[in-house]
Amino acid sequence: MTEQVKSKPVPSLIGGASIIASVCVGAGMLGLPSSGAGAWTVWSSLALVLTMVVMTLSGWMLLEAFKHFDLRASFNTVTKSLLGARVNVFSNLTVYFVGGILLYAYITSSGLIIQSMTGVDSKLASVAFVLLFSLVVWHSTRAVDRLSVVLVTFMLLSFVLGVFGLAARIDLGILFDAANVNGQYAPYAMAMLPVALTSFGYHHSVASLRAYYGEERKAQKAIVGGTAVALTFYLVWLLSIFGNLPRASFGPVVAQGGDVDVLLAALGFAIDSERVANTISAFSTAAILSSFVGVGLGTFDFMADLLGFKNDRKGRTKTWAITFVPPLLLSLLAPFGFVLAIGYAGAAAAVWACIVPALLARKSRMMEGGYTGFMAPGGKAAVILVLVFGVLTIVFHFMGLAGWLPEAELGMA
Repeated sequence: MTEQVKSKPVPSLIGGASIIASVCVGAGMLGLPSSGAGAWTVWSSLALVLTMVVMTLSGWMLLEAFKHFDLRASFNTVTKSLLGARVNVFSNLTVYFVGGILLYAYITSSGLIIQSMTGVDSKLASVAFVLLFSLVVWHSTRAVDRLSVVLVTFMLLSFVLGVFGLAARIDLGILFDAANVNGQYAPYAMAMLPVALTSFGYHHSVASLRAYYGEERKAQKAIVGGTAVALTFYLVWLLSIFGNLPRASFGPVVAQGGDVDVLLAALGFAIDSERVANTISAFSTAAILSSFVGVGLGTFDFMADLLGFKNDRKGRTKTWAITFVPPLLLSLLAPFGFVLAIGYAGAAAAVWACIVPALLARKSRMMEGGYTGFMAPGGKAAVILVLVFGVLTIVFHFMGLAGWLPEAELGMA
């Protein structure tokens, strides 16, 4: 009688898509209403659709480049090999900066939200938040998968309940800004792009996802599934928010850096249902947590590859410290506006989430066997699109900092 060999469980596409969606949704759901207030409904929606397409393509381009390397390889190994040491150093700095600034934003916002809900000091709440949920990342990718599925399910339920309550109160006059007859919207979309790019900044997790599935095709499907879910969430969310909170009401929110607790407070005043307000707060908390563990996982794997730490208890503990301690300390010492932090992350992310993937795909196709196996669709045109989008996003960010782009102000003229 032959002994049956137990095979390892095959990772599901739902789990992978949940990781991608959860990484995206935290930053986007909480940062887009404030950053998109100037562009408002139509132009914000167009900017999101364009960004989703470009960022999905760029993720596939990373998979195309990674196919030449071991499953444990991450940005550091692949970029250094294909683009050289100098490009690699700059890319590494932007990858760690984006991961760190996003974790910083989530840690700071989680502390503020927990404080508003429980009265616990925000700094103490931030420390407890990091110590508790970073352990999931330290444990394993599978643990993040399981938690992500739970969080996305909870987010979906609370989102449906909260959005249903908001949708029942949508005022079409508010949604299409009827009070502002001569309003200009298109110029504000340029300033929105860095936050929109960050809202689809799942690229920390591409290498982890490829290693999880053991091949590129399933990772490709998980990526497009996750970004499609995120886009759907964003569009429905913006319609619900912009249909309830007048454009002019975003002035005070923007003035305070777009902090999540300020946005939630403004929304609470705009609607007359405590149940809906509480449901939206619960959804926002879950969104921050899901993005925290998702971005944490990608940054964790990147740092382990960069520094050569082993995948044992001691090695993972050192990687944990490098990943989570600096953003926690920065959050405690110098907290600032959520949207401002996300905007900086978007400008830096454009380097490694658009420019570097396009260059890697181009270089990959020049290698022996470059046109065999997995390839991102779109050919040379897609590479140019991703590259130009990344460059323009950086340009728009610095134009905004210099005051050369219109800013969302009180009155929203």
